[in-house]
Amino acid sequence: MRNSIGEYITLTLFGESHGEAIGAVLDGMPCGIEVSESYIAEALSRRRPSGSGETSRVEADNFKLVSGVFNGFTTGEPISIFIENSNKRSGDYQATHLLARPSHADYVSHIVHKGFEDWRGGGHFSGRLTAPIVALGAICLKALENTGIRIGTHILECGSVRDTAFESVDSNILDRQILEISGKHFPVIDPVEEQMCAAIDKVRCNQDSIGGIIQTAVSNLPVGVGEPWFSSLEGQLANAMLSIGGIKGIEFGLGFGFAKATGRSANDSFYNDSGRVKTRTNNNGGINGGYSNGMPVVFNCAVKPTPSIAAEQRTVDMATGENTTIKVTGRHDPAIIRRICPVATAMTAIVICDALKGAFSNSIFTKQ
Repeated sequence: MRNSIGEYITLTLFGESHGEAIGAVLDGMPCGIEVSESYIAEALSRRRPSGSGETSRVEADNFKLVSGVFNGFTTGEPISIFIENSNKRSGDYQATHLLARPSHADYVSHIVHKGFEDWRGGGHFSGRLTAPIVALGAICLKALENTGIRIGTHILECGSVRDTAFESVDSNILDRQILEISGKHFPVIDPVEEQMCAAIDKVRCNQDSIGGIIQTAVSNLPVGVGEPWFSSLEGQLANAMLSIGGIKGIEFGLGFGFAKATGRSANDSFYNDSGRVKTRTNNNGGINGGYSNGMPVVFNCAVKPTPSIAAEQRTVDMATGENTTIKVTGRHDPAIIRRICPVATAMTAIVICDALKGAFSNSIFTKQ
């Protein structure tokens, strides 16, 4: 079983939802990158649940950087982090652990691991493991900000409520949008938080859940980051995003809208703006031929409704093979769309750091 991503800068995950701790190792980050523990803690706080629309399992996310950081800077060695699991109620899963929860990994995990899997809270497949991704992604995000590259994710759509899309042509406007949402607990550009929360609360009261669309943008990425064909920047980002359990689809720029467009309307025409080549539109989401083209990289991800719902559902007893029903117990989110935004940002930062190192070596991170 592989738990790593990246080529030049790699991330490896370990741990289970109800184990003693979860964590990750980030290998390949150059030395001399400033590491702020308060910045990491702030990133983790944006992922932490709060309010009636989210799970009541609230972890303190006490973390410890155990290698790769000394006196507040990276040493160039692997950076490893441990995050405690302190708020566990494993008994919630005891009575039903052999009943495959619909749309969860329970069944495939039971088959692949031959019954030896840690089933408590989803074990290794739990969204709890996104915490170390966010923590180490924060180190990458800060390193990128120091080079002028900014990354942000907001809720584009939840239920029938839609936010304004990121500006995909003017990087100055996009930078302001990213800065604005980065300071918000509920990341939206327009004042639509109350409407989205109402949509979430409505399904919660009906013992149900809801999904939506998130949008991520990368501004000020230089030209030439990525590879052609099988290691394209789109491919690397898609691999990372689709590795997050709740994400089931991704589109770049105009995405599926290309299917109903014509070449004349969809093509991004080039022009010279005071010595810098830009495009007048950004339907390709800032990527041509697998490489960044200097325009903002913009993509949308489809987030599925949380599969753990209180309503009774049909399933199979994995011990007997008989058809049965299940009422999922435990503490769960009726919508993960807010909490998945910092995860998407962190994964994007890790991928961009990896691709930048491949394109420019460590020198890109030490620019003043």
